[in-house]
Amino acid sequence: MPDAFIYDAIRTPRGRAKPDGGLHELSPFELLKPLYQALVERNNLDPGLVGDVLLGCVTQYSEQAGNIAKSSLLYAGWPSSVSGMTVTRFCSSGLDAISVAAMKVMVGQEQATVGGGVEMMSRVPMMSDQAAIFSDPTTAIAARVLLMGSGADLIASLQGASRTAVDSVALMSQQRATIARDEGRFTSIIPIYNPHKDSWISQDECIRPHTTLDSLAQLPVSFADIGAAGADAVQLAQYPQLTAIEHVHTAGNSPAMADAASLTLIGNRALGEQLGRAPKAVIRAMVNASDEPLQVLSGCIVATQKLLQRSGLHVDDIDLFEIHEAFAATIIKLQNELDIPTDKLNVNGGVIAMGHPLGATGAIMMGTLIDELTRRELKRGIVATSGAAGSGTAILIELL
Repeated sequence: MPDAFIYDAIRTPRGRAKPDGGLHELSPFELLKPLYQALVERNNLDPGLVGDVLLGCVTQYSEQAGNIAKSSLLYAGWPSSVSGMTVTRFCSSGLDAISVAAMKVMVGQEQATVGGGVEMMSRVPMMSDQAAIFSDPTTAIAARVLLMGSGADLIASLQGASRTAVDSVALMSQQRATIARDEGRFTSIIPIYNPHKDSWISQDECIRPHTTLDSLAQLPVSFADIGAAGADAVQLAQYPQLTAIEHVHTAGNSPAMADAASLTLIGNRALGEQLGRAPKAVIRAMVNASDEPLQVLSGCIVATQKLLQRSGLHVDDIDLFEIHEAFAATIIKLQNELDIPTDKLNVNGGVIAMGHPLGATGAIMMGTLIDELTRRELKRGIVATSGAAGSGTAILIELL
């Protein structure tokens, strides 16, 4: 089967998902348009060569409804011959968009594709589509699908993770992201002009560089009320070894909500010859996996395990891991089960610090991994994300 190569991976900065965030006034169409333009200009790309564009988007509602992938292409002025499809696997959507885009190249269906994602959480808030699986308790309990924060507290309880332990994960994320931002390590960022504010946004806005363990310890827990309303009882019935659910997650050790978009240009070897440039990386393996739905967020762990086993590799064979900080306890469980060294894991911080624009996050993480492998002159890396209901996605790449 032919290889799928990554020729470029770009993204917007992450804006705070608030009315005063740097990207808030931009529609998803306005946010994606400069990324499409940058992909063309940076790669001397004839967009007519692209057969399909796959975008992850979780809350496909209001401005993000109507197949944002295809409609944003038309808005950006790309040829009408380019197809577009919007995909969702909860918070793994952006990484799954890359997987589907890569598969189209691998099977010879397309010479070039684009995978990425978009989520404007300040304009289309999470769960504003009122999906029954999250809004109707009867449906949720029957499907054993709880909200993400409840799953995070369950994971913390099962791991015996204290408040200090989860806060320490968050602090490291903030410290590493601050260093990476200040040193200009996120070279995949495309600055975005917001004409409504007459300002350029060129850096991630959610990072809180003055965070300390003391400041994190002052924050109230976020999900105890949901637990008392019935989530704890559902979880304890499934896990009788627990006598209580320890509620340790707060706004400080949970992913920050953000606005952002991301695009990854994928193609076969012939595309590089037409572009007159070498690819950045090659995709070696891709997997999807699912874990216990009540844990909600552990999919990135089982997906990473599955990818390593399928590839015949060990943690020692991987230079860098970019793993979804789907609440701090997920990272604790990941390291307990896979023993990934801290100096290989999320070395430039993660979504707790930088923000989690749901459908765009996975593709952003791919760009971040390529940035850092290139900077360190390393070879092999894994990106893995968690979606809701225990779902997960992982991709293995090698730098060229």
